[in-house]
Amino acid sequence: MNAAQIITDDMSLEEKLSAIDAAMQAAQAVADEQARANGSVAAPIDPASLTVCDGCE
Repeated sequence: MNAAQIITDDMSLEEKLSAIDAAMQAAQAVADEQARANGSVAAPIDPASLTVCDGCE
């Protein structure tokens, strides 16, 4: 992913952060779909969430 494709210099910080969040969510959705097609599980965007038990979240 090329940052120049999703953010520009004339965007505000909030707009840049929103664009980055949207791109990350789209990338995660694609990874989830590919993993489902392969019969595996995609890693979440934040790998640290793999180290925390569900009850602790």
